[in-house]
Amino acid sequence: MVQSRTKAESADPTAAIKVEEEVAYLAKRHRVSPAIVREIIRRAGSAERAAIEREIQKGRARR
Repeated sequence: MVQSRTKAESADPTAAIKVEEEVAYLAKRHRVSPAIVREIIRRAGSAERAAIEREIQKGRARR
């Protein structure tokens, strides 16, 4: 499956690196897979750390 990149990612490679670092940090901090963090970012439509952490906590509350 080929993933398409947004214009922001293709235009500025440093922004993509920062997003991946943020994903890795949140995944390690909350002990979830980086793929789960990326999915939450995609669903929420925001890469804001506080919003992602709220979604992770909501998911844990459901378990």
